[in-house]
Amino acid sequence: MDVRVASVNARFGYVFTRRGLIPDGVSGWFLPRLVGMSVAAEWCYSGRVFDADEAHQAGLVHSIHPADELILRAHDLARSMTQHSSAVSIAITRALLWHMQSEPDPAAAYATESRASNWLGRQPDAAEGIRAFLEKRDAQFPMRVSHDMPPFAPFQRSDNEEQS
Repeated sequence: MDVRVASVNARFGYVFTRRGLIPDGVSGWFLPRLVGMSVAAEWCYSGRVFDADEAHQAGLVHSIHPADELILRAHDLARSMTQHSSAVSIAITRALLWHMQSEPDPAAAYATESRASNWLGRQPDAAEGIRAFLEKRDAQFPMRVSHDMPPFAPFQRSDNEEQS
């Protein structure tokens, strides 16, 4: 979940240590990146349950909404992030954001970003996006994530992704 929303009634807890377990769902990797090591450590070590306001203040959730509006607001947010953008550009941007989390070398990060940028600049979505901008209309991007991703890592689809 790249962007998370919560109900005002939501409760969160990494209660695993209170059960003699460790956090699951790759929490040890995701949580410190989302809220910082100090907050992640306190939540995981104490195992206490906390409310949506605390989750929001720490950056675990993007926004809080009344329970009866949560799905509507989540759909609104999803539309605002996707309806005017190229699906392929979003998919590549998402892959870049996640890939760069583990890239220790800015030069290597730049090389990956440059390769993707140069590839995208020669694709039909870029041509359509520029035309639409000049013609002051909404773009109709022709490319699809299912078959138009770059042929190089970290953007290429694996066999497992293609089967699902």
